[in-house]
Formats: sequence, structure tokens, C-alpha cells
Amino acid sequence: MIKLQRPWAFWRQVQYWAGISCLLILVSIFGYFSWFHSPPTCFDGKQNGDEVGIDCGGSCQRFCLFQVKPPKILWARSFEIVPGQYNTVAYIANENKNSFAPTVAYAMRLYDRDGLIVERFGTTTLPADNLYPIFEGPIFTDGRQVTHTELVLLETEPWLPDNSGREQFMVENRSLEGADKLPRLRASVVNSALTTAREVEVVATIFDSKGEALTASRTVVPSFPPQSSTEVVFTWPRPIAKTLRSCEVPTDVVLAIDLSGSMNDDGSDPPEPITAVIKAADNFVSRLRDNDRVGLVTFATEAVVVSKLTTETNTVNQAVLNLSIAPAEETGFTNTGEAFKRASLEFKSQRHNPDARKVLVLLTDGLATAPEDDPDGYALAAAEQLKNEGVQTFTIGLGERVNNDFLKTLASGEEKHHQALSKSDIDRIYHSITAAICEDGPAIIDIIPKPA
Repeated sequence: MIKLQRPWAFWRQVQYWAGISCLLILVSIFGYFSWFHSPPTCFDGKQNGDEVGIDCGGSCQRFCLFQVKPPKILWARSFEIVPGQYNTVAYIANENKNSFAPTVAYAMRLYDRDGLIVERFGTTTLPADNLYPIFEGPIFTDGRQVTHTELVLLETEPWLPDNSGREQFMVENRSLEGADKLPRLRASVVNSALTTAREVEVVATIFDSKGEALTASRTVVPSFPPQSSTEVVFTWPRPIAKTLRSCEVPTDVVLAIDLSGSMNDDGSDPPEPITAVIKAADNFVSRLRDNDRVGLVTFATEAVVVSKLTTETNTVNQAVLNLSIAPAEETGFTNTGEAFKRASLEFKSQRHNPDARKVLVLLTDGLATAPEDDPDGYALAAAEQLKNEGVQTFTIGLGERVNNDFLKTLASGEEKHHQALSKSDIDRIYHSITAAICEDGPAIIDIIPKPA
């Protein structure tokens, strides 16, 4: 006789086994998630959760590369500080208003005509929404002359949110001192943030009025307290006044005028050249600015300082107007080299303004004829010494008999030599030299703080 199972007992067994199965499934799921499953994070190397890329976007702090604009390299240049030693600066733009790169790896490469000289690797930070410098220096080139500089960005991620940019810092009260001796650029920098900034790199780049970079320097502020100001100082080991053509930089100029007998020759072209020279030199002195200094040297058989460096241009004007050729010089010589030596002594005197550039403007209508043993060599050596002392030398050759090749060598460059073939040329040439000494518009001093 078959015994039938009661329905309620069957369903109780089903419930029992179903409960055990559910418990086993729950235990398995718990064990899996406990031992084998990790929740999505922004550092797991996977695109999961609400990320829009691998470990970036969504709720992750990092931006994805396709969410930001890549940085732009605007320019890179090297500046010779002393022979064989350079400072190098590159300007890079971050156009992202709300994101910055805390670590940017780069390579700075310096080249000459024969190829790569040196490669310097480094890292920097790239704050949001502005232009920032990357500075490397000093870089030694073993005497090779840099002709080209290149910046290569190697890595620019991660990108993180930030909108402080350069608004954190303000630069006030900048001043440049000793431009023709040991230059020092001082500035007051303000940290407007509520937190201390550490290892603040501050780069100063000086541009001409056309925006061309001329030189650069760097300093570092180890700790910058919140809402405070500090003075930063940039230095250069040799003069930069010769580099800065801005009219804001004063000029000390010595006029050297040939008073040998040939300058009184009525038969040459221009006729009576000394008369035209005096008038043009008088106009040149009158065009100088209040903070410029001017001196006057004349030369024939010997060289004489007629007027020492001074800001009293009226005094020099009168000295120019009183110039005349001594009768004895009608049969004398032309000692061009001695004119350079007299000018050198004047620039070395206490009358020279240490903040001013140094300029010599030499005018002659003939050849160097004294001293007798080697007049050309004597003049070339004296001119070279003057140029080594940081003096820009302009030469004016008067008439058709001058040795233009010789005068070009005396000048600081071929473009600084002029030939006057008529008396109307003389004043025009002095005008052009005035324009060449300084250019309209102030120099631009860009000082950029950048925290680590």
C-alpha cells in the first residue's frame, strides 16, 4: 500500500530548500564582493562608475585629456649671461580657465649650427588661465654659441580643477638699478591667498617695446605667508644697459669729432665740412633727454676732452659751437685711436651714470695717420677695448676719401657705420643715431610668480 505525502509537508520542504539556496547565494555574493570585487575608484586604471575616461571625468577630480586644451609653447630663447653660460626661458600658455597641471615634464634643448649642444630635463607646474615661463639656468655650453632653443613637453597630465591662476599674486613697485654695472631688478610681490605658498618660483623677463625678449633671471621664495608681500631681487653678473634700447634707460654719450686739417678743406665735398659738423653736432646734443649725459672729445695729432660727461647740455652745446681747427693741424695728423682712449677714460670716471648705457659717436673725414708706427692697428685695438667695456660705437665717415671698411671695423657693427657724402647728410645721420640709441616705448618687465 503506497503512502502519499501530504501537500503541506511538500511545500514546507520546498520552502526549506529554497531558503537554504537563497542563503547560499547571498553568502556566495557576499564572499565574491568581499574577496574578489573592488568598487570603482579614480585610481583603478579602469573606466567605470560615472567616469568619462579611464580614472578621469565624472566624479573624479582629474580631467580627461580630451576635456582640456593642450598647452601652447609660444617661444623659447637663450640669453648669454657670461661667455659660455646661458639662461633659457620659454613661455607656455594654459588656456584652460579652471584646470591646471601640477606636474609638467619637459626637455629644454640648446643648439648651435653644428647641432645639439645640451639637453636639460625638468618639471614644472602649469597654473590655470594665463602665460607662464619655464626657466632653466645656468646652462653651460663649453664655449659654443647658442643659435636656437627648443622646448619639448613630455607629459602634461593629470589635469586638476583650479581657478586661482595668476590672480593669487600681484607685482608692485619694480625698479631696475645699476644697469651698466651689476644690474639689480627689485620688485614687491603680494600673495593674496589665505594659505601659505611654498617654493614660489619668480621669473623676470625683460622685453623691448616691440615684445622681443632681451634677458631673464629667476629667484625662489621658499615660504610666502598668506596675504603678505615680500621683496624679490633679480641679478645679472654683467651689464644689461647695452641690451635695453628703451628710452627709459638713460644714455651717456661721448661725441668724438675730427679736427684735423682736412676738415677745413674747402675743395672737398661737403665744402667746409667743419661748419656742417658743428651745426649737426649742436642739434644732436639738443635732442638728448634730461637724464642723458654728454661729453665732447676732439682729435687731430692728439685727442682732448673738451667737455666732460654732464647733464648740462647747454654747456656742451656752447663747447661744440666754439670748435675750430688749430692752424698747426693743417699739417698735422689724425690720431683716431687716442679718441677712443679718451672716451674710455670718461666712461670709467665717476661722471658716468651706472644706470646708463654708454655710446660713442665718432666722426672723421680721413684716415688714421698717428701714431706713425701703426695708426690703424692702434685705433683698432683701442676701439676693440672700448667695445669690450660695453660701449656702443657709431662711426661717421665724411666725404668720399674715407676708408669705410676701416670705419666699419671700428664701429660696433656694420649697421652702426654711416657715410656722409654731402653736408645735408650729416644732420640726417645724427638724427638716425639718436633713433638707434633708444626706441620709442618703455621696456616691458614681466615678473611672474609661480608656486610649486
